[in-house]
Amino acid sequence: MREAKGRLEYATAEDVFFDFCLWEYRPVVPFEGKLRSASLLFHSFELAGVDERVFDLVATIRKGFGICQTVWGVKRVADDIRWEFYFYDYGRRERKRSITKLLDIVRPYLCCNLEANENLLYFMFSIDIDKNLLSGLRTLEEIHMYIGNPGSTVSSGICYSLTRDQTRMENFYFFFDAKKEMEDILGKIACSAHVDTKTIPIDRILWPEMRGCRIIVVANKQQNDAIYFSRVDVDRLLFFLEKMNYPKELVSFVKENRSDLDHLLYDVGYDYRMEGRDLAILKSGFYGIF
Repeated sequence: MREAKGRLEYATAEDVFFDFCLWEYRPVVPFEGKLRSASLLFHSFELAGVDERVFDLVATIRKGFGICQTVWGVKRVADDIRWEFYFYDYGRRERKRSITKLLDIVRPYLCCNLEANENLLYFMFSIDIDKNLLSGLRTLEEIHMYIGNPGSTVSSGICYSLTRDQTRMENFYFFFDAKKEMEDILGKIACSAHVDTKTIPIDRILWPEMRGCRIIVVANKQQNDAIYFSRVDVDRLLFFLEKMNYPKELVSFVKENRSDLDHLLYDVGYDYRMEGRDLAILKSGFYGIF
């Protein structure tokens, strides 16, 4: 078994694997000694030239919440790379990983004056990370909080923005089994306020190359819709990164280390809407754990 080298981390026999909902999965092939998905996150930090404190921030969160218990997302918005960290605790009011606890953990690195009502039945929350936050040029002024959606016929969640001044609804998410519920997925995509599917073929949204994933998530957001392909293999990850024009250095890193990344399942997605008679991609992201 190899030890961590530089910013790379290698899996041990004790590692457990989760998707971006923190649902456990079995690795595709034997994994011991291969790269953890956190290596992709660390590589993206290095490419972006972010403040070195981000590595201490990750270590501090791991110390407080446990290793492989935090989901990360690398986002591409125009030519800018940003990040988002997601924290789950399905215990809800009996949670151990709470907003209040996280803010206390990260206080040495991130300035935030928000307070959370821990009586609310949220199961997940997230924070946006960028260079200005890490360097101290801005404070953490918003937290995204996710609650369940009882009564939905599929697994579903609602996202709210929490700031000092208000709680505002942001997004609805619906989770579908890609093999069993394809008709429902197509119907959900077509029922959109942002895309005319007579003008934009659904295949331009629900890419045929990605339909072999395990779960497809369709989201309705305030100014656009979004789709996520959950539990895709490394080759579909590469397809996604190239199609979404991620930095060449990042794509090359995945290609060069493909054999060390082929045990993992990945989650990818993008925000979209129709502008004129064309489909506009507003933001994309790929996900792992640390």
